[in-house]
Amino acid sequence: MGELSKLPNIGPNLEKQLIDVGISTVEELRSVGSREAWLRILSKDSSACLMRLSALEGAIQGKRWHYLDSETKESLKAFYYKHKRA
Repeated sequence: MGELSKLPNIGPNLEKQLIDVGISTVEELRSVGSREAWLRILSKDSSACLMRLSALEGAIQGKRWHYLDSETKESLKAFYYKHKRA
């Protein structure tokens, strides 16, 4: 496990997905942002879900995704449903 898995919500599988889409450091994840990181993952894995998007945002904020504020959760949900593939 590398640097990314030290963040909340990032386990070995999500860390591998991030690395596979060109994000290998905490700084790169913060620079790219949760939404772009999730879109990159989605392009390779159609099972990318709202929880994964929320996990990425929580990792960037340094907290478990469960504790994201309501406004952030609603914004992520709207983004997810806008980009979700059928």
